[in-house]
Amino acid sequence: MIALGQHWEFIMAAYLGCFAVVGALIGWTVLDGWRARARAATLEAQREQQRAARS
Repeated sequence: MIALGQHWEFIMAAYLGCFAVVGALIGWTVLDGWRARARAATLEAQREQQRAARS
């Protein structure tokens, strides 16, 4: 294993910060996907209602 030496605190903080940022980006992407799918379903339902009203 690599010896971290006297700077191990900074190295661990940098890794934890990177993991936190990547985790936040993954969470943001998942939530945005859910919102986009919900919005698409809403628009699809509205389109179907408009088609039914025209018929």
